[in-house]
Parts: sequence; C-alpha cells; structure tokens
Amino acid sequence: MDTRFKEFGNSINRLIVGESLSQQETNDLFCEILKGEQTDIHQGAFLSAITAKGPEPEELAGAWQAIYDLDTVKVSPKIQKPLIDNCGTGMDSLKTFNISTGSAIVAAAGGIYIARHGARAITSRCGTVDLCEALGVDVECQAETVKESIEKAGIGLFNGMSPNVHPQALFRILSQMSFGSILNIAASLANPANPHYGVRGVYSQEIVMPVIQTMKMIGFKRAMVFHGRSGNGGGGMDELSPVGESFIAELSQEGDIVSYTLSPEEIGLCHRLTVEEISGGANPREEALRLLKVLTGRNKGAMYETIYINTAPIFYVAGEVQDLKEGAEKAREIIDSGRAIDKLREWVQAQNRHAETGKDRLESLMGEL
Repeated sequence: MDTRFKEFGNSINRLIVGESLSQQETNDLFCEILKGEQTDIHQGAFLSAITAKGPEPEELAGAWQAIYDLDTVKVSPKIQKPLIDNCGTGMDSLKTFNISTGSAIVAAAGGIYIARHGARAITSRCGTVDLCEALGVDVECQAETVKESIEKAGIGLFNGMSPNVHPQALFRILSQMSFGSILNIAASLANPANPHYGVRGVYSQEIVMPVIQTMKMIGFKRAMVFHGRSGNGGGGMDELSPVGESFIAELSQEGDIVSYTLSPEEIGLCHRLTVEEISGGANPREEALRLLKVLTGRNKGAMYETIYINTAPIFYVAGEVQDLKEGAEKAREIIDSGRAIDKLREWVQAQNRHAETGKDRLESLMGEL
C-alpha cells in the first residue's frame, strides 16, 4: 500500500481516539484531499472523524489555509469602509428560516459592505445560495461579478459550491455531502474577498471559542461569534436567539477576546418568541416569499424581530453603533423605511449576468405578496 495512504489512515485513527492535529498537519492532509490524492473513503472518514472529535483552532486554521491557498478564486473589492462577512454554519438543531440573508440585506441598506460566502442546503431545506437564487440573485456567476456587486450595491454572495469560486475540489466535495462537517466552518471562512471583519453563528456553544480563536489566527481584526439557545433545553441555533439566551465571544480591535451571555431582551426584543414562530419554510420559494413580506413591511412579527436583532452584530462589528441594542434599533428603522427592499432590488441587478432576468424573477415574487 502507498505510504501516503497508510500515513493518512494513521491520522484518521488519531482523530478517532480523540487526538488533535497540528495546524501544519491539518493543512497537509487537506491539501491531499483537495488535490484528489486520497480515496473517497479516506476523505469521508477524515471529515467525519475530525468533526466528531471537535476541531481545535489550529485544525480549523490549517483546513482554512489549504482551501484558501489551493482552491479559492481571490478578489479585492475597492471600497472605503470595512468589508464584513456574516453567516451561520448550519448543523444546528433548530431549523429556523434563513436569518443571515435577511440581516445581510438590512445591513447593506444601512451602508455596510457585505461579502457573503454561502452554500446550498446541506443540513437544512434551504441554504443561503438557494434562497438568494430564488430572489433573483445570480449565484452561478464569476467571482469578479460578485466583487463588482459589492462595489456597486454594497453586497455580494460567493457561492461556496460553485467551480467559479472554488475550482479545484471544494465544489465537488460539498456537492456530494449531506452531513455537516468541519467544512461548515473552515470552508465558509475561505471567502474570496478575504474580509477582516466577521459575524458568525455556530451550531453549538462548545465551538464558539474555537471559532473566534481561529478567526483571530487567520487575520480577522474584529469579529463576533455566537450560539443561541432554544429557551427550553432542546438545542440551539446558529444565530442570536430570540427565544432564549445567546452565548457570545467577541474579538476586539486590540486583539482581545471576551465572552458573555445576553438575553433577547438585552439585544432589543420586548418579549421572547417561540421556536415555532421562527421555523424554516418548506422550500426556497416559500422562504423567499416570507422574507419579502418582512422587507416590504407586510410582516412585523417574529421573522421581522429575529432579523433586526441579528443585524445588530453587523453594525456593531463595523463600528457603526456602540452596542447590540442600538444596532437592533438601527436595523428596525431601516426595514420600516423601505430601504431594505430597495437594497435587495439593487443587489439583484448588480449581481447578475442578465440583470433583467433577475429583476423579472424578483418582481414576479413581489406580485405574489
């Protein structure tokens, strides 16, 4: 048997018994995966073993470095303000509606430059890419088109499952998976625009600190990572929770990391919501229609409230507000003013090889409201 296969198998065995790998070891192993130098069985076993063990910051950073160096098309948007990425990792137990997309649109309407990096659904019914495609955004365009959208409209989405964004192997690996893994974190960090400011929701409280530490290691200047609880002891969500407390870790401009817990009321809600009120839709089209009702002011209920408290961290990390409660108030005002739906229309035309096609798709949905 080839020595490389035996060594790779030994690394899998180490992970199975709970041993951690160094950043360089993880980088080397991921390079072998991305170059197709290991069998499909080894690749799947490795991803399963490191995910089950729980990845350390060094392992996450090693995986990110391999993906970013070997398999990411790189762009540099020409903007005058901080560039921010916001996303949720998925893999959480509460399958909510797609909160981060609505929050990104509202933040962009408030003058924040957003470089999103998402995927189609892996562990849910509707991923970020699925939702944005339903709204009319061109999710199969070149990375350069996304860059231009960020410059023109203040927001763009890189499709993590597209060969136009990750041409070497990541698109192939993700398209063959239907379970969450270390890639939900490491790959999502491999944003082609390489933003240095980030807001990230993760699937468990235990992974909050490793992720914020990883973000510091790979060059983030300011960031926030959080996990929201269900309020009834039945799991959590990869967003700030409107139904229970949220555990938060924050990376400051000075490089310090602090952690704390906040209630929904402290973030800006008048009362707590229920899990049922924020559950996900049946398909991307339904999700798109539900989001449009919020952005057009037709829905001032649970989805509206969940979106504005989850926009707050974006404004906060960007330095636009002093605290999350002020950020939530700012987000609410933007939605109420109609600027969020205007921003969506602008984005659909900016990130599109065929602007009229995207516009027609969005207006067709709007006609169903």
